[in-house]
Amino acid sequence: MQEELDQFTRNHVWSLEMQGEFEMSMMEELKYFLGLQIKQSEEGTFVNQERYTHDMLKKFDMLKLKSIFTLMSTSTKLDIDEKGKDVDQKLYRGMIGSLLYLTASRPDIQFCVCLCARFQSQPKESHLTAVKRILDTS
Repeated sequence: MQEELDQFTRNHVWSLEMQGEFEMSMMEELKYFLGLQIKQSEEGTFVNQERYTHDMLKKFDMLKLKSIFTLMSTSTKLDIDEKGKDVDQKLYRGMIGSLLYLTASRPDIQFCVCLCARFQSQPKESHLTAVKRILDTS
């Protein structure tokens, strides 16, 4: 992926493709694009979503939590959990959607997010706890 981003930079694709669709001008180096923070240097082009992550944690009231270093506990086994307590589907789906967007710059969370996404139709407290743990590592 890095090679493709470098080719975009070398070929000035950012400006050529978008100028046909939108009125725009290129005043300086690209720093922010579609919610992605972009840093270009001689080593390459780097993409992160630090601002998006901060806003997401704020949205779900998780800014004050201590960060954890593992996405899931090795003892966690996610299943249907029929006896578990139901949680708000809209909240759960919102968290999953936000995390899926974050995978654009954090492919390391993709497996865990997709595992939790399987339970969107009937999320339980155990599923929400797993999603919150992923958010906490962000």
